[in-house]
Amino acid sequence: MPKDKRRRGKGGRGGVDLRQQSDDELENGDNFSVVSSQSDTHSYSADDDHLQRGAEEDGSESNVQEEFEEKLRMYIDGLTQKSAKGRTDCLRRLRQALSKKCIYDFITDRKMTMTDGVERCVKKGKGEEAAAACICLNLLLLQLGPGEESEEIYQQLRPTLVTLMADKCVSARARSADAIDTMNCLENVFKSSYLKGDRTPPTHNPDICALHASALTAWGLLLSIAPPGVVNDLIDSHLSKVSELLLSKDIELRIVAGETLALIYELAREEDEDFEDRGMEQLCEQLKQMSTESHKYTSKKDRRQQRSSFRQIHDAIQQGVSPNTCIKFGKESMMIDSWARKWQYESLCHTLGSGMNVHLQENDLLRDIFQLGAPIPAMAAATSRVSKFERQMYNIAAFKARTKARSKFRDKRVASVSSDN
Repeated sequence: MPKDKRRRGKGGRGGVDLRQQSDDELENGDNFSVVSSQSDTHSYSADDDHLQRGAEEDGSESNVQEEFEEKLRMYIDGLTQKSAKGRTDCLRRLRQALSKKCIYDFITDRKMTMTDGVERCVKKGKGEEAAAACICLNLLLLQLGPGEESEEIYQQLRPTLVTLMADKCVSARARSADAIDTMNCLENVFKSSYLKGDRTPPTHNPDICALHASALTAWGLLLSIAPPGVVNDLIDSHLSKVSELLLSKDIELRIVAGETLALIYELAREEDEDFEDRGMEQLCEQLKQMSTESHKYTSKKDRRQQRSSFRQIHDAIQQGVSPNTCIKFGKESMMIDSWARKWQYESLCHTLGSGMNVHLQENDLLRDIFQLGAPIPAMAAATSRVSKFERQMYNIAAFKARTKARSKFRDKRVASVSSDN
């Protein structure tokens, strides 16, 4: 995991330190993660602040929950109003609420109403509204978790999202907010940053560069869970293409491209531990140069950011070095021990923002993704005391179990792909 706390532009993957968040819910340092994430959330209104402080003021948790749900119903109803500004504000409030708490029962009872409202905002909205609607859709699916409910909503909105992402008349901000479509559609977005016929990088404005970085990030996320057969085909067809993006004039796109290459090499070595592409030596030399560049036409911050990122990317490709970061949330912790896992964690951080720790503790889908098991009851978490040695032994055992589980899972996907063919 990169050590620098970089913050990227619109649609990027990096972010701000969770310790800098100002929400009252984040005042308790025990729940902080050691890894930063991008929140991009707006400030709560006075009414929303009251929801956060209500438990302390009136001492009634049930009253606060009822008031919280009443506010949510108001925001859901607000998605049908005529004012685009009003709809956008309701989407922002919904995003805040969906990222802060796990409210599966509430969502289940209103999933079609919310889906219809969000779809209407995606179709009718412009720029900021459409982008906020796409993020709310991501959060809605995360709240519902795996299963028929999520699949039904995804299939309903998929045509709309594909059309939105492919339509160049739609603002770059709205198109970059959707990261749930197929890899081919996503490549159709960022391939415009491949080298031109004369082998020079194209020039795009910052918004388009941010869009391409966002699309490549989503492409990498899907690559991290793709079946081995698909991964092998993509390695053959895309390793040299993604390498071209290292020459982009945009630092964010360069870094995302480098991390994508690290992910590709990691997945390739899972299938063949001795994997080496014929252009690997030249690529490593390029990465080494980028990790020491000090061009004066770039800012000190950008130079520092690039050097730190590409040192890790270079080590990953040349020596097979993987991230090794412990994420703490509540009384639990987990290891980010691969580029694929890092990619998944950071993508979810970008969507959930400061609510990531809450969802890691309570959201069944996230706990399934990171193989954390069933949520720990609140009383059990509060009373359990584990020594440092026991935690170390647990993390070692969990690392071995995850490695074994990933191998079995990939074997199953091989069998699935073979049977489909």
